Amino acid sequence: MKILTVTGYKGGVGKSVTAVHLATFFSELGKTVLVDGDPNRTALGWNNRGQLPFTVADERQAMKVVSGSDFVIIDTPARPNSDDLKELAKGCDLLILPTAPDVLSLQPMLETARDLGEANYRALITIVPSYPSREGEVMKKDLKQGGVPVFETMIRRTVGFPKAALAGIPIRDLDEPRALAAWADYEGLGSEIREMWK
Repeated sequence: MKILTVTGYKGGVGKSVTAVHLATFFSELGKTVLVDGDPNRTALGWNNRGQLPFTVADERQAMKVVSGSDFVIIDTPARPNSDDLKELAKGCDLLILPTAPDVLSLQPMLETARDLGEANYRALITIVPSYPSREGEVMKKDLKQGGVPVFETMIRRTVGFPKAALAGIPIRDLDEPRALAAWADYEGLGSEIREMWK
């Protein structure tokens, strides 16, 4: 069983969107459970409005459903303290930290990286504005220079994510060309994670 935990030092950075879409990616490879530990219960609400291609479990019932799973994705509350972050990192195979590509996010991300030390984690740049904006690339460069391990894959900003959430489906199932491009970002991220696990 592989365990991925998605957490963030602030809300609104695509944490639950990332958890849902990584679970969608891994559900094509084996039995996948998304454990919704976010107090907002975003993933549970998403699933209840439609049908996601994997099991979504409230964290309080997770122990009953994760047995026999190939992949477990955990969506956590935002703003964990540094001790919580370290414990989250110990309890999974990879800790994913979504971050927006803006100057206000850089310093907290660098501080988070210092708190995590040698833990197995990666920053994920999300909500990236489309070309010609260079915000995503600049953020990636700044994080790397600050010693933060960061995914090469970045997740573009699109109105498709709220539409998919409202419909209760992954963005890949929206009937829009832009939605498929956004899904390709998560396919790239999933492939990058699989390479790390080889």
